[in-house]
Amino acid sequence: MTPAARLQAVIDLLTEIDETPRPADAVMSAYFRARRYIGSKDRTAVAQTAYAILRRHARLTWWLERLGHPPTPRARALANEILAEGKAASAVKALFGSTKFAPDALAPEEAKLANELDTHTLEHPQMPESVQVECPPWAEAPMREALGDRFAVEMKTLLDPAPLDLRINPVKANRESATKALARARITAEPTRWSPLGLRVQGRPPLGTVDAFKEGLVEIQDEGSQLVALAVAPKPGQQVVDFCAGAGGKTLAIAALMKNKGRVVACDVLAGRLKRAAERFRRAGLHNIEAHPLTSERDPWVKRHKRKFDRVLVDAPCSGTGTWRRNPDSRWRQLGPGLDQLLPLQANILDSASRLVKPGGRLVYATCSMLPEENEKQIAAFLETHPDFTVMPVADVWAEEEAGTPPAEGPYLRLTPARHDTDGFFAAVMVRKAEEAPAEAASEGVDGAEAAATEP
Repeated sequence: MTPAARLQAVIDLLTEIDETPRPADAVMSAYFRARRYIGSKDRTAVAQTAYAILRRHARLTWWLERLGHPPTPRARALANEILAEGKAASAVKALFGSTKFAPDALAPEEAKLANELDTHTLEHPQMPESVQVECPPWAEAPMREALGDRFAVEMKTLLDPAPLDLRINPVKANRESATKALARARITAEPTRWSPLGLRVQGRPPLGTVDAFKEGLVEIQDEGSQLVALAVAPKPGQQVVDFCAGAGGKTLAIAALMKNKGRVVACDVLAGRLKRAAERFRRAGLHNIEAHPLTSERDPWVKRHKRKFDRVLVDAPCSGTGTWRRNPDSRWRQLGPGLDQLLPLQANILDSASRLVKPGGRLVYATCSMLPEENEKQIAAFLETHPDFTVMPVADVWAEEEAGTPPAEGPYLRLTPARHDTDGFFAAVMVRKAEEAPAEAASEGVDGAEAAATEP
């Protein structure tokens, strides 16, 4: 493809993303599947440019609105070439209308826009800080509350593309054998900083064609997500529930940590996702997982299995602010429920799932969000109404598991891109108080049947 044809493909792709109520990565996949004639190098170049424009949405839009021009896909693509790529306006204007597959010739107002943007850069002294760091208005106040004086540095780190992390499957491999298997496919991987099961891969290799992946030696999983699974601290032989299992990433990690022993129940209200996850379970060689679709968080199955599980993970649906490196469009496009709907849903899910925890068992609440409303404030509200649960500090979990230095200070697992080079994650480990033995009832002459009848 010529540079002009690539630019037109970027404009077409941005248009589809703007008009399609699906995540950008899904729209891109469909776009390229429908255009098999686009070669791999061109696909990479077009996708990288489109993602770059999505990451610069607020800044490009600020410039266009400043100059009185609507932020159409054409205008954003044009502005990106000049402001971010540093090209001269004359060179960019020459791409429009130049060949058969080039974008249509510029209208007079578009040519004027290019001239006004000429010699400028993406940043501007009058640009508000929230625009510079691409923070949408709805998230600015809670993100500032969560990050404090690290707001700017963390938000800027969220603008960088995320690294590619793998988790080894300890049922089939260790770090050394997995690294060697990847090396045979000419893939370089280094141990992750925090997760003892993680490998960070250089570049973006096509893992779907690699034997180490196809044979289940490794799974794609961000290091932060791996740490959430480690916080569950499951033991072989235990009974565990992944209450919002989704595609099964954390389910796989938990089942592998249990060495294929015991029972892991993967639950979700989206049965289709569980069905697709089953293939991942088979590839990993894990046989201690069973999938159970739920009609809702209040499914009767929960009541029937009250207080029967050693560990319950609630990886709650959330705003996804911690994954903005991977999903830059989600800052600006609300494709799911907003905070006003998510907060009561999270509280309801946590309340219902807590019923599954046996006395002495643990409830782990996690999100891929950095907002206090979805994290610390949810836990505080839960503990107020569930006095039989107490927080287990993350340092105690790491000490118990002999996992080395914990990645976060304080009672909770808080991970941020700038501090940890992971996605943003939150996890709280809570322990249900063990039931007291009915010694007093026996000493007062109450028979066993009557004592049992008084237990909750």
